[in-house]
Amino acid sequence: MTEAKRDQFRLLVVDDDTSMREFLELLLSRENYCVTTAENGNRALDLIRNHTYDLVLVDIRLGDITGLEVLKQVKQQHPDTVVIMISAYSTTEIAVTAMNEGAYDFVPKPFDNKELRQTIARALDLQTLEQEKKHRESEIQDYLHFDRIIGNSSGMAGIYKQIHQISATKTNVLITGESGTGKELIARAIHEHSDRKDKPFVVVNCGGIPDTLMESEFFGHVRGAFTGAVVDKKGLFEVADQGTIFLDEIGELSPLLQVKLLRAVQDTSFTPVGGTTEITVDVRIISATNKELDTEVVEGRFREDLFFRLNVIPIKVPPLRERKGDVSVLAQHFAEKYAKKMGRDIVKLSSYAIDFLNKYSFPGNVRELENLIERSVALSSTNIILPESLTISMHKTGRKIQDGDDYRCNLSQVAQGVDLDEVLSGVESAYLKKALGMAGGDKKKAADLLNLSLRSLRYRLDKNTPVS
Repeated sequence: MTEAKRDQFRLLVVDDDTSMREFLELLLSRENYCVTTAENGNRALDLIRNHTYDLVLVDIRLGDITGLEVLKQVKQQHPDTVVIMISAYSTTEIAVTAMNEGAYDFVPKPFDNKELRQTIARALDLQTLEQEKKHRESEIQDYLHFDRIIGNSSGMAGIYKQIHQISATKTNVLITGESGTGKELIARAIHEHSDRKDKPFVVVNCGGIPDTLMESEFFGHVRGAFTGAVVDKKGLFEVADQGTIFLDEIGELSPLLQVKLLRAVQDTSFTPVGGTTEITVDVRIISATNKELDTEVVEGRFREDLFFRLNVIPIKVPPLRERKGDVSVLAQHFAEKYAKKMGRDIVKLSSYAIDFLNKYSFPGNVRELENLIERSVALSSTNIILPESLTISMHKTGRKIQDGDDYRCNLSQVAQGVDLDEVLSGVESAYLKKALGMAGGDKKKAADLLNLSLRSLRYRLDKNTPVS
């Protein structure tokens, strides 16, 4: 941001400490901002009722009302105004509350003058981008996206706003949502919009590495630490130094690894396997899971202290079935993507195809939709995707479902007559058998995969004797 542009921004400083208020006014005026001050919360509320400010810098503790009350009133009356909280009595709980109420950042006292100036400049730059983005979106209301994340539903718009708010902070983030909803894309967007964007973004699949190797993968090892450790190896936390580490499927970590990870999260330091020298890193941790971690905590499968360390800022990604209007936008995006990749002349999806997609629940979420459109582009015999080109595995078809089938939704067979009960029974049987196979015969896991209670699963297995 140039100094010439700074005088266009109006800032309000709210602090009941006269010396601090005067210091901030002097500091920010030297940066060419137009600065107004308020000695308490009620004076601040009078000012925001009659004036609009680009940014409000407010202390948590004021002489009359709290800074959080000022924050709430600012956001109610001027949602686009940026609010930064400052306090000498900072705690994680207060910081989280402020962020949840819409604060851009939380700066503890005593603060570094340079860092405060940079935080304010970043916030105002982001506000300018937001305003430009809103202007563009008002012109193109039917197609909203954030980087590689596609969708125009209210649920996704809320996530875009969260990404903007938290990208510039160092706070840990926990992203939850069903498999296939795009949790890694959101993590990457947070990283790419942060000051760490030019530093490493390291992805760790916590469910894909054996427990015996996980500690070494996380923290590295020294030569001779165990059989096969012939050279020193950096761990992924060290590789991610100055950047972001994305812990996918965090709910799959064993209790032992949870203990070791907790210390690394608390202290941002660790000792490599077999080593004696402690390594300190500056890493932002973004975690993701398709499990309900609070339930895992209650049932003793996940450490409560680690959960609270990771879940400072939660982001819940809605499943595709709850993202009204996003299916058609995503489908068209994937059609164009794969048509270009395959050299096909696909123009669009027919309205009948879109109608068919909108009626399907997509248990596999965006990932399933993308796979479906990729297959459809490859199979389509015209430059428009029609319903008969849409193949959905284990979906309702016009014939009896058999093991190993790749089920094609051929609604034209209805004209010849179908046995709907037989079709539905076949679909149910195939889903049950597939889920049991994926769960290794564990009925509780199979029930979870199908979003059923264990009792309901047993009833359906009894009803479908070929599967039981």
